[in-house]
Amino acid sequence: MWVIPLTEVTGEMVDLVGGKAAGIGELIRAGERVPAGFCVTTAAHDRGAVPEAEVARAYELLGGGLVAVRSSATAEDLPDASFAGQQDTRLGVTGLPDLLAAIRACWDSLHHPRAVAYRDAHQIDHGSVRMAVVVQRMVDPAAAGVLFTANPLTGCRTETVVEAAPGLGTAVVDGATEVDRYVLDDAPPAAGGPLTAAQLTELRATGRRLQQHFGVPQDVEWAYDHDGVLWLLQSRPITTLFPLPPDTGKPTPRVYLEFGHVQGMLQPATPMGMSSLKTLVAGMLAAFGLTVEVTDIGGRLYGDLTDLVRDRTTRKRLVKLMAVDFGPRAQAVVEHLLADPRFAPQPGAGARRARSGPALRTGLRAVAGVTRSLARPDAARERLFREVEQLRLRSAAPAGLATAAERLEFVRAQDPSAGTDDIVWPIVAGMLAAALPPTLLDGVASRDEINTVLAGMPHNVTLDMDLALWRLSQRAGDHRDLLLSTPPPELVARYRRGTLPDVGLADFLDRYGHRAVAEVDLGVPRWDEDPTPVFAMLANYLRVTDPEQAPDRRYARAAAIAEATLADLLARARRRRPVRGRLAGFLLRRARSLAGLREAGKFAGLYRLREMRRQLLLIGADLAGRGLLAQPGDVMFLTLDETHAAVHDGADHRATVAARQAVHRRELRRRTVPVAVLSDGTDVEAVLPARPAPDGALRGVGAAAGRATGPARVVHDPATARLEPGEVLVAPTTDPGWTPLFLTAAALVTETGAVMAHGPTVAREYGIPAVICVPDATRRIRTGQLVTVDAAAGTVTIEDPGAAPTAGHRSDRAVTA
Repeated sequence: MWVIPLTEVTGEMVDLVGGKAAGIGELIRAGERVPAGFCVTTAAHDRGAVPEAEVARAYELLGGGLVAVRSSATAEDLPDASFAGQQDTRLGVTGLPDLLAAIRACWDSLHHPRAVAYRDAHQIDHGSVRMAVVVQRMVDPAAAGVLFTANPLTGCRTETVVEAAPGLGTAVVDGATEVDRYVLDDAPPAAGGPLTAAQLTELRATGRRLQQHFGVPQDVEWAYDHDGVLWLLQSRPITTLFPLPPDTGKPTPRVYLEFGHVQGMLQPATPMGMSSLKTLVAGMLAAFGLTVEVTDIGGRLYGDLTDLVRDRTTRKRLVKLMAVDFGPRAQAVVEHLLADPRFAPQPGAGARRARSGPALRTGLRAVAGVTRSLARPDAARERLFREVEQLRLRSAAPAGLATAAERLEFVRAQDPSAGTDDIVWPIVAGMLAAALPPTLLDGVASRDEINTVLAGMPHNVTLDMDLALWRLSQRAGDHRDLLLSTPPPELVARYRRGTLPDVGLADFLDRYGHRAVAEVDLGVPRWDEDPTPVFAMLANYLRVTDPEQAPDRRYARAAAIAEATLADLLARARRRRPVRGRLAGFLLRRARSLAGLREAGKFAGLYRLREMRRQLLLIGADLAGRGLLAQPGDVMFLTLDETHAAVHDGADHRATVAARQAVHRRELRRRTVPVAVLSDGTDVEAVLPARPAPDGALRGVGAAAGRATGPARVVHDPATARLEPGEVLVAPTTDPGWTPLFLTAAALVTETGAVMAHGPTVAREYGIPAVICVPDATRRIRTGQLVTVDAAAGTVTIEDPGAAPTAGHRSDRAVTA
């Protein structure tokens, strides 16, 4: 079938007619007014020649005259890939010769560089894509444009956005002219520009009708002819919206705060990993006396803060809590919400709190544990590291586990958030000791000075790991050429075969192999399973040739500067504020003894997660052997309850896993995640007024003292990143799995984070400047551009904004078209 009328097209015919034609066919079947036309199918494209006779007959039946000719690829206008503007559209085509040429041009556009780059960015197999072509009678429009059934800028699902201009809608779609923009809610619309109030009302009603028909928010092209008749030209899903929070049945609006960035994780978690993450975050919040419902939105961790914001008692301390452990972006969002009348305190809307008895006992233990740690920090550290070793030993599964049912019982009995007083309270003491001095020294010392004091901090297990990898690179010096010239996956294969020179990697993995990027997700392979990232980071260290840039020397310099700054700061503080100065001095010295322990709790908990993962993979192997899963790792896309049903009842979850993996792949491509989202989908940060930045610099928050200039390196995946010594690392976020890159970086820039989060903490200890919470940094900065990172000012300045990426410098991912 080479040519088919649009009236015969259905939504299930994507393979034959492509995404655009399938959507148009559904509009016709839904009773909408659509220009008549036909589709030259993918079968004709496969044939390789335009079926001229069939096209001529269809064109004649259409009445000839002016037509629009548009591409309709099989990977176009899909829920997660719109291909908007990536392939050809020809308007005002008239006569058979020009029509045939336009069809060929649409076919050729399948291989345009922009379309190829778009497929690469969306991980779409080029060989699987085929091209159909839509031919429709042209509408002579008085006004035309686009209609979004949800606000594409804020994500709000209760707003309809219309963009319109006189004449053809291509001026709106292509951005070739100024447009009139209307944001419509339930209020009567006001006329203006090329549209009347009645037309706006009609467009809003049409959008709601289409969204209900298709089941997801729609991006609709429309046109009003000179008789005032509305024509729909196409409708496709809006692909950029962040998923809605789940409907809880509770009164709205509700507000959800993103928690993953606290762990340096913005990528989506696997379903299995989400269960343990919820437990971890709930335990962390319980330490602050808060009970928050944690939920999954787009594979990310969000907490429902609605009751806390509306409660008269807890709302008073939320801003401070955000500043300490969630970061300045979260702090700004909460300040905005506290001023929003929809979240004003309400009678009976109190936050859920722990019962007074257990809460009192926890409070007394906290006071005792923190006081004990501050009084004798050396003893507290000894107890902590002794307990970490005990947790490592206790994490191993019993030797007698033999069946999938026994392994599952073991996994379900584990509590990833379980910690002991000997670990928890020294860490809390160190965090408090680091957090309180800025207030005590307000007007005496700058935040930048205090960050300098908190640099070069000892007793940090992540820092120790990075320096261990540095020492490993020094041992591997004789094999430098081999390690630099061989791709990491090939090095892994040789290591497993035993044909790689022994440089001590086995010892490193024995100590740190339970770690990984996004390591709090059970679904992520550990380094001892796949050491590819370790070889990539080892190669980065081998590129350091300047002895003064050696990580151990940089760390020693940071520690020496920290001690000198502390002495100067305290002498000044005692002169100006004797009492506060002495208290701040005590706390800062305790911070240097205890704040580095912050990483130890997570480090210890990862032993339990690694063992849970090992057992789950063995369960997955059993299920795959029974034909209930395609492969062992698919178990990570099930919940524990679903795994139980498979193990005990033989439930086949292969279709469920495939669907979830498709969603997971889509969410992995998402580069921005809302800090906070409302129940109607609104990204709260998107409605905040933009903060001005000085002289066009990018504004952020200084989190590690210093100022550095160097070429930028934009990195999204540290497992494959190449970072030259002296480059500025620009990343969406970081967790401990990223920190080996810090040892060769001149500075760190991230889009999210908190001052006390993992990445900035380790940056301070390495003595490299860090500016965090720079919106869209990985998009606004290009690899190779010279940038200056100024932590004191909290800015990142692009020194050569017009420069193209330099030779040898490229982004470590495909550029999204």
